[in-house]
Amino acid sequence: MDTTTLIGFIAGGLTTLSFLPQVVKTARSRSARDLSESMLLVFLIGLVLWTIYGLQVGSLPIIAANVITIVLVGAILAMKVKFNGRERECVTETRP
Repeated sequence: MDTTTLIGFIAGGLTTLSFLPQVVKTARSRSARDLSESMLLVFLIGLVLWTIYGLQVGSLPIIAANVITIVLVGAILAMKVKFNGRERECVTETRP
């Protein structure tokens, strides 16, 4: 593996891992209220486009980092949908 590819894997790994604490926090707190759904959707679209670009230029670091991040962002979006439904139910139940 050449130095450029190694740097790509390290950079992609670090930026991908940066999302992991948010996934863990969201899962533990069972709340995603403070996360912007529109930001996550725009970010997800960007990740998909980066993945397509990586496939077109044949860059494994770009492909790997973005596919893994797509999974993490997808998990956060899924939790946001699931937990926001519960939060709405709780608010409705507590109102007179």
